[in-house]
Amino acid sequence: MSKHTAPGKRGRNLSGEKSCCCSLGKFQADVDHALLQIKENNILSRIWAHDHTVWKDDPTEISNRLGWLHCPEKMTDAVDQITAFVDEVRQAGYTHALLLGMGGSSLAPEVLRCTFGVKDGYLDLAVLDSTDPGAVLEKMEELNVSKTLYIVSSKSGGTVETASFMKFFYNEALKSVGAEKAGEHFIAITDPGSALEATAQELKFKKVFLNDPNIGGRYSALSYFGLVPAALIGMDLVLMLERAAVMAQNAAGSNCPVSGDNTAARLGAVMGELALAGRDKITLIAAPPLSYFGAWVEQLIAESTGKEGKGIVPVSGETVSLPDKYGHDRLFVYLRFNGDDTHDASVQALRDDGRPVVQLNLRDQYDLCGEFFRWEMATAIAGMFLGINPFDQPNVESAKVLARKMVAAYQKEGKLPRLTPAFQSEGIAVYSDFTADSISEVSQKFLSRAELGENEAAGRSYAAIQAYIKPSPETDVLLQKLQMKIQQQYRLAVTVGYGPRFLHSTGQLHKGDRGNGLFIQLTADLQKDLPIPDQAGGSTSSISFGVLKNAQAFGDRQALLDAKRQVIRFHLGRDISGALQKLVAAF
Repeated sequence: MSKHTAPGKRGRNLSGEKSCCCSLGKFQADVDHALLQIKENNILSRIWAHDHTVWKDDPTEISNRLGWLHCPEKMTDAVDQITAFVDEVRQAGYTHALLLGMGGSSLAPEVLRCTFGVKDGYLDLAVLDSTDPGAVLEKMEELNVSKTLYIVSSKSGGTVETASFMKFFYNEALKSVGAEKAGEHFIAITDPGSALEATAQELKFKKVFLNDPNIGGRYSALSYFGLVPAALIGMDLVLMLERAAVMAQNAAGSNCPVSGDNTAARLGAVMGELALAGRDKITLIAAPPLSYFGAWVEQLIAESTGKEGKGIVPVSGETVSLPDKYGHDRLFVYLRFNGDDTHDASVQALRDDGRPVVQLNLRDQYDLCGEFFRWEMATAIAGMFLGINPFDQPNVESAKVLARKMVAAYQKEGKLPRLTPAFQSEGIAVYSDFTADSISEVSQKFLSRAELGENEAAGRSYAAIQAYIKPSPETDVLLQKLQMKIQQQYRLAVTVGYGPRFLHSTGQLHKGDRGNGLFIQLTADLQKDLPIPDQAGGSTSSISFGVLKNAQAFGDRQALLDAKRQVIRFHLGRDISGALQKLVAAF
């Protein structure tokens, strides 16, 4: 077992304020019992010793997925190498970086860039995790290839979206800087022996960072996958790892979960026990400076717990509402930033109403680096209480298989399958297993299928908006309005995700949980399309980004239907903004 040492008092910030406070009401006794179980069964010491029987008798995808425990310690040795590389690319004149990746390879870097910004003289980092042709084209037009470093980030090296991005932008680099210099604009972060490592060597990438293969993607924030992008934007890697090490020390087996202040164990016990009691919608309320953290937590929780007919639904980005606008299926986690009282009154109202609330106090933005570790450990512990393996993703492949079949059919026949809508109204085509006379009627009929009972043991439904459309600030606002409208009207937990991004985040939960989700899929006509090269450096293309995105949307819808989920699809046509406004009004 690794020995972690860290300065300061465990579980407290520098002001002496507790970093974790719980207001659990009637659930306190159950959580206290869970913490006693953790202590009596030596759970923390066994986790640090890589004992797979904490979760399952079978070690598959457990014993080889616990490398994240040691990132705060081991990655310290990589700081000088990463820093030297960043100095080299800065001196070479690079001003921008574009990370090409999905899920665990892209979410932590995006959170760090959006939270910390870019230090003067360092590289401005953008993330591409959408196969929408408009999103790809936007990044192509925004960036000057001669000053851009492309980060190809994939654990397996076989992620179809990442490979497609890489081939497209490599060909753009060939056009701009020529064959001799194209590889100098690319680096790879991947596992040893992956297909990406071989490709990087073949194409003479500037650098390849080989990550510990015993770290799963969603647990990789404190590995090369997170640290290299962080260094490129000018973050202090030593301070990052120091904060993470403090949290790792706090989560050590020597810190008693009952009489000590082991906040990771406490959070995990709360998550697990309350999910079993029907409070399985964990709702993140974050201070504005910390608001982007929810996207990373969402993937960690959803992909780790949503399986075997169980799951915790992470909800991020909802507008904070009055207590009576929520069902009794919520656990609230308040991520509070020192000196920011934006949500204090709203959260206190939830406490006063008897809603379970966990408050995590951060003294500055670098404490987010400790949060990565706290939530990783907490999620692993919650998985133990749910009786599942938090490190595998058994249902992710179903949508991928169906998407591949549709792509193969397209390559053979030159077209994707065409579906017949149940009806059309106001320029919107509706695909459902029932018909109606209007968008408003079909929306209300669909959501009437929600389980809205207040019996906590039975649980309640949730709604998931799956937007296979081009991401944009305007669309973000409209999707949030739709989210709020459904949440306020039906008191449902509502999640929002862009496709295919969410397939690498909440997709596992959607198909692996107990089946109480209501899925609202949004698609639209393509404004433009771009070919995906068959090979990096090649001139042929047998598929476009538009075809890939549509195949992913069709495949995901069919996978949900095959899993007996409730799905409705709205095809918005060409006027995405106008159609979304109509949907907001209809719901």
